[in-house]
Parts: sequence; structure tokens; C-alpha cells
Amino acid sequence: MREVIISADDFGISDEVNEAVEAAHRNGVLNTTSLMVAAPATADAVRRARALDDLHVGLHVVLVNGRPKLPPERVPLLVDRNGEFATDLAAAGVNFFFRPGVRRQLEAEIRAQFDAFAATGLPLDHVNAQNHMHVHPTVLGIILKVGKEYGLRAVRVPFEPFLPSWRSMRTAMPQRFANAVFLWPWLSLMKQRLRGAGIATNDYVFGMNDTGHMTAERVVQFIAHLPRGVSELYFHPATTRWAESRGMDDYDFAGEYAALVAPSVIEALRGSGARSISYTRLANGAA
Repeated sequence: MREVIISADDFGISDEVNEAVEAAHRNGVLNTTSLMVAAPATADAVRRARALDDLHVGLHVVLVNGRPKLPPERVPLLVDRNGEFATDLAAAGVNFFFRPGVRRQLEAEIRAQFDAFAATGLPLDHVNAQNHMHVHPTVLGIILKVGKEYGLRAVRVPFEPFLPSWRSMRTAMPQRFANAVFLWPWLSLMKQRLRGAGIATNDYVFGMNDTGHMTAERVVQFIAHLPRGVSELYFHPATTRWAESRGMDDYDFAGEYAALVAPSVIEALRGSGARSISYTRLANGAA
């Protein structure tokens, strides 16, 4: 059986993203989104989500490329002099592993983000993280520890399989191969830890190698080559670019939004035979 989750990251980062998420859910194929709880437009995102009973909302944990939920003075080992998280992912990963005291501050910040999500009253559909930092063993361990107290039942595993990805796009073979092969040991360990903790996971994702460029044409091809199992197609939609979309200059936000409401994508999904599900349904089936 083929099952598919259609999701959008960064819900709450801007009004333009929030507008796209709501419209793509009402008028397109989007059924899931991941909420940033300390972002500029979080309150607007929560208001919209509360009005959409069948939109499944998860927590998008932010530990890089953003600002903390806690006051910066509470997490000085995680932020720079401007109170912002690191933008260098490799340096952040080393920091999380080796710097004394970081684990306590990571746990405090992750707990604050879970607590903020719980305060919205929205059911917790799943958890993932900005730039997939939940793959980091230290971060994942803390998410599992803290998440247990907040009803965590599902986590995204960002594994894009090489052959379906390549057959869909026929571009960037070295990148697709490298991402699939070199990430596999980390992701295999991640899956083992999640399943050992009783946490539901997807089997595959599509959107890693084409992040920011999930146009309708590409999405139709991904749908045509979905493997058996549970796949997540994830997007970064927005109605238009916003002023603070730094570091994402190459992203086609409007194109990704257009894909989610495109008749060609709606028809491709309908004709694929794949069942559209949520992480909540996945967790219920795994229970």
C-alpha cells in the first residue's frame, strides 16, 4: 500500500506563509503543517489552525536559523550576541555534542517549545525540526524525553530514497545519491530509536533534494513514483516572498504554494491510488 502525507513547514514564520498554508488546505492537497512557536506570525498561525478542524498541526522545533522561545539569557550557549540561534549547522551540531552545559539549555529550550505548543490547545500531530536538526542524536534524545510528557506519537524521518527521487526528476544524480547514501547510517539509527520508543515514523520524504522548488511539474512526477509505504511530501509555501526570508533567496515560495493547489497535482494524487493520511492516523495504526 502507498500512503502519503502532504505537509508544509514553517507555519507561523510570516503572514504570507500562514495565508498559503490555509489556502492550500482549503483549496488544495495540503493536510499537515509544522508550527514554529516562537516566530513572528505564530499567533496568526494558531488562529487559522483553530478554524481548520481537519488540518493536522505538528511542532517544528527551532534550534538553528531562528530565535529561542526562552529569553536569550536563559540559553546563552545556544545563541549569539543578538540572541539568535546559529546559522552554521555543522558548528551547531558540534556545539550540541561537545560544549559543556549545552544539553541542559537544549532541554530547557525544547521543553519551552513543547509547552508553547501545548498552550495553543491544538492536538500534537507530529514533531520535526528546522533544517532537520532532530536527526542529531543529542537533539533527538531530548525530543523523545521531553515529548513523552506532551503526548508525542510521531516524528518525521527525512530520508529521500535515491531511485524514486532520481526516476522522478532525472536531475542532480550525485546530490540525490550522496544524500541517500551518506545520511542512511544516521537515519537508520534514528528510526531504530524512534521505533524502540514506540514513536510512529514515515518511511520516506520527498522535498529534500528539491527544497524550495517543489513546483507542480515536479510534484506530479514524485506522485507518479511514490514507493510502497508512507511517504511525506513537504513544502515551503507562501503567497509571496516576505521581508525576513533571509537565507532562502533561491526558494520559490509562491511556486510551491501554486503546486499545492494546482489541478494537475490534485488529479495526479487522486489518480495515484495512494491514500492521503496524517501522522496522527499513522500513529493510531501503529498503536
